[in-house]
Amino acid sequence: MGDVVNLNRVKKRAAREDSAKQAEANRMRFGRTKSERARDEHRTKRTTELLDQHRITGDVS
Repeated sequence: MGDVVNLNRVKKRAAREDSAKQAEANRMRFGRTKSERARDEHRTKRTTELLDQHRITGDVS
């Protein structure tokens, strides 16, 4: 026979684990300093500008 399991404890444990995963995701999304955000924004802007400078324009027929 299987083990006896208290469903309330299982549900609470699952809820805590989901909450911990959500908290980790939020820390990754929102847990950056202003200078880190500015640096990342500057890098992405610079890379898009460099790519746009090397873009070949013209009609290829």
